[in-house]
Amino acid sequence: MREQYPARLELFAANAQKTKKTFIWQNAMINRLAALLYAVEDKIVDDEAIRESYEMIKDNTKRFSAFRGNSAISIAALLSLSPDKKTRLTDTLAVYDLMKAAKFRASDYLVVAAYQIAANTASSQYEQTVERAKVFYDGMKANHRFLTGQDDYIFAAMLGLSDLDMERGLSRMEQLYAELKPEFPSGNSVQALTQVLVLGEETSGTSANVLALRDAFRTRDIRLDKQYTLSSLGVLSLLPCGQETLVDEVSETYEYLRTQKGFGNWSITKQELLLLSAALVAFWHVEEIRSGILTTTVSTSITNIVIAQQTAIAVAAASSAAAASSSS
Repeated sequence: MREQYPARLELFAANAQKTKKTFIWQNAMINRLAALLYAVEDKIVDDEAIRESYEMIKDNTKRFSAFRGNSAISIAALLSLSPDKKTRLTDTLAVYDLMKAAKFRASDYLVVAAYQIAANTASSQYEQTVERAKVFYDGMKANHRFLTGQDDYIFAAMLGLSDLDMERGLSRMEQLYAELKPEFPSGNSVQALTQVLVLGEETSGTSANVLALRDAFRTRDIRLDKQYTLSSLGVLSLLPCGQETLVDEVSETYEYLRTQKGFGNWSITKQELLLLSAALVAFWHVEEIRSGILTTTVSTSITNIVIAQQTAIAVAAASSAAAASSSS
């Protein structure tokens, strides 16, 4: 990697400390996500801009709106990085209403999915994109009734934004699922993995590449084949980079961050830190290699994939905390 990469890691670590101090009432995982979103833009966290965006969200939504849930600070961070945050929020709220009308259920996941669509396509295409997302979601639900839920909304939006043929895309996801499910314990995570892989170039060696990369990480005692990091393994497998290079870079990123304040064993789990490390490596390579359809696809999707993963972890953590509180 180029010498600028360590500077980005330092920036991310500093941003994480800043968001932790500024938004102390917010979920720590979502704060780290906001720090990451700024770091990959090579920007110092603008806590005032995030706070202003957060207040703007509150001013435009009702008290119990999902927009004020676990995803609030990450959406506020995205808005603060937008050139026209007021219009972006208005568009996101419009897409959110379209998705609810299409029978998607209100949730943190739906907020993020609506933002994705608002940010990545023209307003004239919102309705069509929502319709495509619903077809993909319903197709996944038909194939895997008990695996498909609200945590798939973000991936459904990504698929809706793509130029994939819907029938072919669903068929290929099912093919990949059949090939990969015997290799991994969590069906839900495998489904998320296939949603990532189907966004890449269609080749006969897709599953084999994922498994080879998994094994390469395992030789270094790095497990990216766990519940929340499996889709990261998919992202990395789509990059036009050597396996050993990716393993080295994720490992070095992980080891560096582990030494930074706020990233010790008591502050962040191994799986979340691996997720963030893989994301930082993937973002860097996407920026370095801008040519080709594959890279373009990954470039437009990687932020949404990382947000999907972090939101899933945060929602799960919040749900566990709520359950523990109610039982005490």
